[in-house]
Amino acid sequence: MPPRIKRPRSPTPTLGALGDAAESSASTTQRAKKLKLLASHAVASPFPDFPHPTPAEAAEVHALLSSRHPELASRPRPPSEANDSARTCGSVPNVLESLIGTILSQNTSSRNSTAAKRGLDAAFGRNNFAAIAKARKEDVVEAIKTGGLANKKAGVIQKILEEVHRRHGDYSLQHLASVGDADADVKGKVNGGAQVSDEEAMQELVSYDGVGPKTASCVLLFCLGRSSFPVDTHVFRLSRLLGWVPQKADRVTAQAHLDLTIPDPLKYGLHVLMVGHGRRCKGCKGGSGGKGECVLKKWLREQKGVKEEVLDAKLEDAEEQMKLETIEPLVKTES
Repeated sequence: MPPRIKRPRSPTPTLGALGDAAESSASTTQRAKKLKLLASHAVASPFPDFPHPTPAEAAEVHALLSSRHPELASRPRPPSEANDSARTCGSVPNVLESLIGTILSQNTSSRNSTAAKRGLDAAFGRNNFAAIAKARKEDVVEAIKTGGLANKKAGVIQKILEEVHRRHGDYSLQHLASVGDADADVKGKVNGGAQVSDEEAMQELVSYDGVGPKTASCVLLFCLGRSSFPVDTHVFRLSRLLGWVPQKADRVTAQAHLDLTIPDPLKYGLHVLMVGHGRRCKGCKGGSGGKGECVLKKWLREQKGVKEEVLDAKLEDAEEQMKLETIEPLVKTES
């Protein structure tokens, strides 16, 4: 039996440390459930006896996809003010802008989310968070309507801004950009300007209503430059194809498992490569859309001896699983 996969655990911030008790009981209960789930997954994989992927397997797939898609950036790029936070999954220096851009990018195309972010900036000014928070909801909806699900996203964004201001007295999450050690003393961290570990940054981000682990992981990876592995639909589908997560895994538990098993130096590159391949390759899509050759399927057949019908069944199953899952994080949070 393989050893249980664990990582050092830092203290979990209490809800009192993140804000006062003025929230509704339903919101508080949902937040507590998310934090409890996240804390348990940060300590050990939800599938501790599942042996894949090994570091060697992760490196092999990274090399294979890098060769197939040399145009994709497989090494970390620093966030830039020149980036559109929606198009780049949050690759901007401002943490709150990164979070908003990542929310706008959900369940839509890059083109549509980019237009939505530009509409938001045109209507209120770039990073004028106070104006967005205080605006009529219908005005925010109008500004981001090109991105789809505008009514839901506008409500999520305004509620996050209000909560950030209530907790911290400002429309800012820049304290999360201070890198810390998970084993360090973390008292007074949020309000005292001390360093923040990866786990604590994730914990605060998911504590906001409407922010799930995938959204928070994107902010960690692309804005904060942390070692995190977001699992979107493409990454989930390919992880199932590769046999990196068990059949019973959903996207939340898959992310928890892969974030612990994929070596930190490979996380950025593998995420970018798997998303890029998933978007481009027609051969690894489930259902009638899976037409054509796929470099991963060919590799699995020739190097791992997996039969074509088994691979097709895995893709079909992954597609069905994703259809059953709630859209993250607009209707319900990932709990």
